[in-house]
Amino acid sequence: MTEDVRAVLLDWLQDAWAPELSMVEWRKRLAGAGWATPTWPTRLGGRGLPASAVGLVAATLAEFGAVGPPEGVGMSLAAPTLLEHGSDELQTRFLPPTVTGEITWCQLFSEPGAGSDLAGLTTKAEFADNEWHVSGQKVWNTSAHHADYGLLVARTNWDVPKHRGLTYFVLPMKQPGVEVRPLRQANGHASFNEVFLDDARIPASFVIGDVDGGWRVALTTLAHERRAAIPPPATVRREGRVWREATEEALHLRAPYRWYPQRAGRVDLLVPRALATGRAADPHVRQELARAVTLAWTARWTAERAAAARKLGKPPGPEGSLGKLASSNVARAARAAHLAIAGPTALLAGPDSPVDGIIAEIILSVPAVSIAGGTDEIQRNLIGERVLGLPKDPTLDASIPFRDMPKNRS
Repeated sequence: MTEDVRAVLLDWLQDAWAPELSMVEWRKRLAGAGWATPTWPTRLGGRGLPASAVGLVAATLAEFGAVGPPEGVGMSLAAPTLLEHGSDELQTRFLPPTVTGEITWCQLFSEPGAGSDLAGLTTKAEFADNEWHVSGQKVWNTSAHHADYGLLVARTNWDVPKHRGLTYFVLPMKQPGVEVRPLRQANGHASFNEVFLDDARIPASFVIGDVDGGWRVALTTLAHERRAAIPPPATVRREGRVWREATEEALHLRAPYRWYPQRAGRVDLLVPRALATGRAADPHVRQELARAVTLAWTARWTAERAAAARKLGKPPGPEGSLGKLASSNVARAARAAHLAIAGPTALLAGPDSPVDGIIAEIILSVPAVSIAGGTDEIQRNLIGERVLGLPKDPTLDASIPFRDMPKNRS
């Protein structure tokens, strides 16, 4: 099957690839043939291929030198969520322009008082005059400053336990009542935003899933968030209008993530740095190096198991939480090794500091891994309950109406 799919795609590309098209025109052509979303159902513009075709098609497009579908929240989170839970109307309206990159998305989940305890959120949505009126605050929202739509979870029922009173919406971002402010981080970047909602409006039909049934939909989004992958780079020289526009788009979308390699600890720099600084023979440095590199390899094997499961068409499993927790352990071990190698100079920033300030950026950025996408404590709970089968912690969440529960306040 693999070689057949590859051969059919290459044959199609020989006739269809036109580098002087606009990016949107090319992506419409790609989507029209089903190659932008090969695993989607044919009724939604896909080819109905198994999950293993995703990597194959992406690699073949890159090898040929053709532009693929857009990166970002749209294809990695919005589209899978709409595919699983969206109405026919929402799928028809939002999936095609998401695939072509004509619309962009952001994720509006966390709040100042509801991060790891996402179900404790208090942004409220009330229905009146055939539309939803939303007020509240969201935080840590990447790309909210330029997104057209947001994946929003808000509270619609205060008289049931917290997980049962949430609804999942598509929020139009370009409207009065939606204010986006950048957040400046300790490492100097401003990758995230906070979003203030003051009587923002949502059409009645822009509910994904059922009213008060948003928690189940949110779990789908979170599962895909933990297994999102970066598409492979093209290996053929990029020429033509379509590549110029795609490159500009990618630079724009990737800008908030410039510091993410440093957040992960940069294990790749450890051995070269130890050798360059003459610290490779130091017993303490060698122990820290061994610890970080060992953790990095075991995390890579876990990721490979998850990738193999996806190729078999299996839903996201425990590998997501295991991998997320492993990334925190790797980053902290790498940070300790960098500190052992650089010593006090690790805290210097600017062009005269180690690796032009990258080491200092690692030191400041690594703690974010243990918070973003669910804290380490949350991941340990998930692993304990869903993988090891341990009993859940005692909680009142399942029986007390949310209105009567003590709330986090900010």
